[in-house]
Amino acid sequence: MEVKYYKSQAEQVVRNYLLADPVLPYSSLLIGIFLCKMAYDLTHALSSYYFKCYPSLTKVQRIEWNNRGMSSAHAIYISSVSIYLVFFNNMFSDQLEGPVTLRYSNFSTFTLGVSVGYFIADLVMMFWLFPSLGGMEFVLHHLLSLIAIAYTMLSGEGQLYTYMVLISEATTPEINLRWFLDTAGLKRSSAYLINGLLMFLAWLVARIFLFVYLFYHMYWHYDQIEKMHIFGYILVFLVPIVLFGMNLVWFGKILKGVKKTLAKKK
Repeated sequence: MEVKYYKSQAEQVVRNYLLADPVLPYSSLLIGIFLCKMAYDLTHALSSYYFKCYPSLTKVQRIEWNNRGMSSAHAIYISSVSIYLVFFNNMFSDQLEGPVTLRYSNFSTFTLGVSVGYFIADLVMMFWLFPSLGGMEFVLHHLLSLIAIAYTMLSGEGQLYTYMVLISEATTPEINLRWFLDTAGLKRSSAYLINGLLMFLAWLVARIFLFVYLFYHMYWHYDQIEKMHIFGYILVFLVPIVLFGMNLVWFGKILKGVKKTLAKKK
């Protein structure tokens, strides 16, 4: 009976406080930071046990290794939820009444809060070890993402387009795996080659084709975008355009890398 009582009390605390509408964005943000810490520590624990190369890495390399484990966990979570909400949930369906740009739910807001928590945690680590975890282009990418996600989380505006952009996080695990294999001395392995090809395909779909679809969708729903506040209106155009430009530059580098790797295999 006592177990059931405490379980009921815990559920009420979560429902009435952590997931209550007014505090949902802030509680989900804190949960996101906490989950990042868990993912970071879990990566450290598993890597120390299963990967022989891990103890021989420098301190900065171990921090980056753990950081990439954390970013992969976030990427898998946010890209999975984004794909579900954009393509398999009817919340953003054109068949429903009202502007698609003003729709949101507790679940969609909570998920964005978790993502905001991740970007804050990752930015702190970037500044702490700058430029070891990424140069100014990565800082710009994270700042733009953080501002856009935080705004749509707090306002409820433009969540559809935010989730479309967040699908691009599906490329992060492949990018991190490439770094893991390289750091572990497996750059000449078949796994490295296969992952490189998967990264190329994932990038082409999630960061090139999907952005083209996003701009197409924005064009046909421009009358609904006009109903957003001016700051949200600016963000919904500015952020995808800047990120798409960065994606094209990085895609060119990936393409050169794939060609170079395939040439060596001949």
